[in-house]
Amino acid sequence: MVKIGLFCAAGFSTGMLVNNMKISATELGLDAEIEAYSQGKLAEYAPNLDIALLGPQVAYTLEKSKLICDEHHIPIAVIPMADYGMLDGKKVLNLALSLLQQEQGV
Repeated sequence: MVKIGLFCAAGFSTGMLVNNMKISATELGLDAEIEAYSQGKLAEYAPNLDIALLGPQVAYTLEKSKLICDEHHIPIAVIPMADYGMLDGKKVLNLALSLLQQEQGV
């Protein structure tokens, strides 16, 4: 199972994107747990994740967030504004999976 966390300003605005990502994961036959959280909770949830993604509205926290994720050996990236705005679950899921492949050296 792949565990993906999306972190945004309050943890609410990514809910629809998470649902679209779950649909895409099901279509791919991927066993994935995808949840949205407040960016302030990253340190709390990072130890249980495989991948972390930041919403564009909290992109300014990337440097601080990367330090937390590096400590737990999980990749992190900012979701592109266009994909976030279009709620493109498939593209954002593909971003997450490509980060995981890079981390694993695949």
